[in-house]
Amino acid sequence: MLDALKDVVRKSSIHVCLINTGGCNGCDIEVVALLSPRYDLEQYGIYVHNNPREADVILVTGAMSEQWKKNLQRIYAKAPEPKVVVAIGNCPLTGDVFNQEGCKIYAPVSDFIPVDAEIPGCPPRPSEILAAILAVGPDAIAAKGRQKP
Repeated sequence: MLDALKDVVRKSSIHVCLINTGGCNGCDIEVVALLSPRYDLEQYGIYVHNNPREADVILVTGAMSEQWKKNLQRIYAKAPEPKVVVAIGNCPLTGDVFNQEGCKIYAPVSDFIPVDAEIPGCPPRPSEILAAILAVGPDAIAAKGRQKP
């Protein structure tokens, strides 16, 4: 019964999984701001999950450190096809301030997993993050045989 109800909701929703690979958490705060009444992410049928197995879109934030090289690829492998990834902020794109000589920061994230959309900024605005999710999300659910109303 619960699985049937879950399937009905999933058919018209975009489910995102937030993965922070290290950094200052500034981008994570902007993603959380999307859940506030000002942006109301859920009015667009977008829901945030911690489980990559339920994700239509994976949001990656933070500078990728040594510990995350294999973990990010493992998490990416658990996401259902088609895998859609959005890199949020300068850290996953360039390593930003954490990418100093002698540091073990690996950038860009696209060297390790395919990235479908990039949002530069430190941190980017919530409206930019929302626009990126809305740009790639409907294609992801349509490719899975579901349609956005």
